[in-house]
Parts: sequence; structure tokens; C-alpha cells
Amino acid sequence: MSITDYIKEDLLARICSGEESGESLTLQKLSGQYGVSITPVRLAVSALIDEGYLHKEKNRRLQINKERIKTAGPLSPRPEPPRDYYELLKTELISLSLQGEEVFIREEATAEKFEISRSNVRHIFSRLVGVGLLEHYPRQGWKVRPFRQSDLDAFIEVRVMMELKALELARTKLDPVRLKEYYDNNRYPSETEQQAHIDDRLHAYLIEMAGNPYIYDFFERHGRYFEILFTWEGRDSNASCQTVEHHRAILSAMLQEDWNKAADALKLHIENNHPLLKNLSRPSSDQSITIFSHS
Repeated sequence: MSITDYIKEDLLARICSGEESGESLTLQKLSGQYGVSITPVRLAVSALIDEGYLHKEKNRRLQINKERIKTAGPLSPRPEPPRDYYELLKTELISLSLQGEEVFIREEATAEKFEISRSNVRHIFSRLVGVGLLEHYPRQGWKVRPFRQSDLDAFIEVRVMMELKALELARTKLDPVRLKEYYDNNRYPSETEQQAHIDDRLHAYLIEMAGNPYIYDFFERHGRYFEILFTWEGRDSNASCQTVEHHRAILSAMLQEDWNKAADALKLHIENNHPLLKNLSRPSSDQSITIFSHS
């Protein structure tokens, strides 16, 4: 199911069930609700207009055709959202990257496995190049970036220096209300939860408020790949609890304006918050994966 078909069917189901009263029937609002650009929303709305479920008034506002809705027949269940192939491929590539192997990916086999077009595969691969998971070699193909412990160690070494400098530059410009929000959003799991709730926006906030373009450039160029790995690591229950503990220690010191303590907590967090990646044992290659070929 395409994203346009999903929006059309989901919107119709919401209208028929009474969940959609018509107040939010603008392209902008629907685009925000579904988290997509206006184009698939416009196509979905046009299809519902053609089928008579919606109509446009003279002022161009969309209205629900209640008479047509009455004849729509039994309510259909809400459709399942379409698969996010970017996330699916990203997850698979993270696993391959962590194996530390030099692996090339074939467009044709990937398209066949996931039942999507080669143009879609190429678009997704280009996005994954942008976040550092893939490298493109003309006339050779797409290579997974292999994880190297030495790369992580080198990145962390420079990251410590950069973020401590960002803290030094930003500390007089930080908003206590925002810091308190970050503190409150870092929560240990409740009795019904398995994972802690991590809010890691503090790091980007420090870099933004530091106002140093070279610090920003370092993280834009070199941080995206590691951010993906850190997010993967944060799915582990113990790792997520440790992250919350570290974040709250940093933010508590910042709220008290104890900048030496905040710097020490930030340094400790960056250097010691990767229990999985620091102790990674290489999983064996999955021979059932057919979209990859070793270089």
C-alpha cells in the first residue's frame, strides 16, 4: 500500500467513524497529522473528492459529504500504516555495520527482497549515505560502513573536547526552563515499562547555543553515523537507564550553575556511556541475507 492509499483509506475510516469532524480538513493540517509532505495528502483528498466523500465549497474549504458517508456501507477497519522501508533497511544495515565486515549491497536484489522499485532503493541508499551508514563507489555500488572500535574511540576523544568547549561557550545563554524540561523528560522506567525514557536534546542544544560553526560542523560531518549507533544502543534496558542517570546528573549540575560539576558529569557521560558498543562481540554473518555480497 502506498502512502497516498493509506492516507485515503485512513481518512475515510476516520470520517465514517465520526473521528474526523471536518475541522482539520486542510492540506497543511493533514500533512502534519500524517507526517508527510503535502503531495500525497493532496492526491488522497482528490481521490475522496472524486468518490464523493468530500467536496470543496466556494471558499475552497473542504467539507464532508454526509449523505455520501451514509451510503458508504459497513465501517472498514483502520488500515495499517505502510512499511517504512527506510527504517527497515537502516536497521538491517546497522546489524551489518556492527559485524565490522566490508559488505557491498546490490540494488536489484534489495528491491526484489523488499518488493519496492529500484528507484526507491536508490533514494533510500542516498539518504543512508547522508547519515554515514553507506558509502557510494561509482561503478562499484554501495558499501556498508563497517564499525571499528578505533573509530568510536577516536570520535569520543574529539567529542569530549568539542562538547566541553560548547558547554563553556553556551553556559551564560542557557534557558533554565528548557534545562528543567530536559531533566524531567529523562525518566527511569515505571512498573509497566521495560525501558527508560531518554531525552538527549541537551547535546544539540549545547552545540546550538555555543554558536561556534566549527563545533557544529564536526558533529554534522562525523556525528550522524555514531548517533544512529547510540540510538540503537539506547534500546537496551540497562544502557537506557545509565543514560538517564548521566543526563540527570549533567542537567542537575547545570540547573545549580555548578559548571565544574556539569563539565565532569558531561565528560563521564561521553566517555563511559557505551556499554554495548565498547564490549561488542562480533555476531556471525547471516548467510540467509541475500541482498549483500562481500567485496
